[in-house]
Amino acid sequence: MLIKQQNKEKARMIQFRNETEKKVTSFVQDDHQTRLKFPTLNKVLRNIVHEIAEDAGMLAYSFGEEEVDRYIMIFKKDFPPSEDELNALRNGQEWNDDIAKRLSEQREQVKIEEMLDEKKRMMLKRTNQDKPKYNYKEKFQHLVGLEAAEQAARKTETNKSYGFVPSENKKDLRSIEQTLADIREKKRLKIENDNSQSQSSKTN
Repeated sequence: MLIKQQNKEKARMIQFRNETEKKVTSFVQDDHQTRLKFPTLNKVLRNIVHEIAEDAGMLAYSFGEEEVDRYIMIFKKDFPPSEDELNALRNGQEWNDDIAKRLSEQREQVKIEEMLDEKKRMMLKRTNQDKPKYNYKEKFQHLVGLEAAEQAARKTETNKSYGFVPSENKKDLRSIEQTLADIREKKRLKIENDNSQSQSSKTN
């Protein structure tokens, strides 16, 4: 009884293999087909399909839940499945040319948006680099108020070579007359000092 059952199972496997070989051969010769989907099969039968597909130079993938609805699909090597298609089939989703086109357009749109965002980021970075690294008006504003800060900033900008000290502080603010008077006074004091020293020498 057991042997009879085994022979029956063996004959069924041979028949399935022969039918699958014919189906795959027909698929290979059909230029209009790029994918061939088999019905739900157990693991043993899927292995047979997988072997035949490999021998014919085809790609084979299994999808679905084991012992529930798992099936095998073969693809021509010239038309391999994309990652999007594989992900859709693995998730039990429908896949066709319209879906493929829509996903491709969405991906292209995302790519364009990323390029625009990158361009905006680079422009903003370039703008920030072109700005002065130090704002002198802001430096003085919190100390003396906005209007006075603007004046102080202008003075500081034009006097960087003086170590950020307004040049007015380094000018001699005396009038010409006062300067001459100071010079004469220094000369008079020097003469008096020299005379005093001369008289002191004679006395000694």
